Amino acid sequence: MKTFHSTLLSKLVFLSIFLIAAFAFTGCGKSVKRVASDSTIDLSGNWNDTDSRLVAEEMLNDCLTKPWYQNVVNAKNGQVPVVVIGRVRNLSTEHINTSTFINDIQRVLINSGKVDFVANAEERQQLRGEIDSQTSNATDETAKERGQEVGADLMLTGTINSIVDQSGGETVKFYQVDLELTDLQSHRKLWIGNKKIKKHIEKSALKL
Repeated sequence: MKTFHSTLLSKLVFLSIFLIAAFAFTGCGKSVKRVASDSTIDLSGNWNDTDSRLVAEEMLNDCLTKPWYQNVVNAKNGQVPVVVIGRVRNLSTEHINTSTFINDIQRVLINSGKVDFVANAEERQQLRGEIDSQTSNATDETAKERGQEVGADLMLTGTINSIVDQSGGETVKFYQVDLELTDLQSHRKLWIGNKKIKKHIEKSALKL
């Protein structure tokens, strides 16, 4: 009887080791496939490229349909307004690459054909450095001159905020993006827009 129990115990131990090894081997597997860059994939529930793209498209398309736009065009005798992007601050609880969001904003506005863009403050410093370099090194015919920049009419600024509510295995993430368009001459706010996103994340209780 003792031998039978020992044999049975040995088999159970072997089976347990085999199953653990099988699970471990399966867990180490990796599958990678290419997907469309505009496909919607949300793995963690955090702010991602889809949020950035959709928020930029929705907010800026709304912005360009408001009365301020035609008023500015009329004041400029039919010329489109010139926009510069100011700070878009991440005030959320997670790391968000605001540069990607700013690029999405610029893409929407430029592709609309309704505004012109000028470089932001950081980019202007680089451009001015290049002009200074040309003054000393480029030919007179090709060197660019200081004082020939196009001044912006409007500045777009904004913030990204978030609230996280968590209990047990469930999490609700709320994001709010606020953008403002301000007249640089008068400092009048011409447009204020916001977009809200809420995500419900539920973690499975089963872990292998």
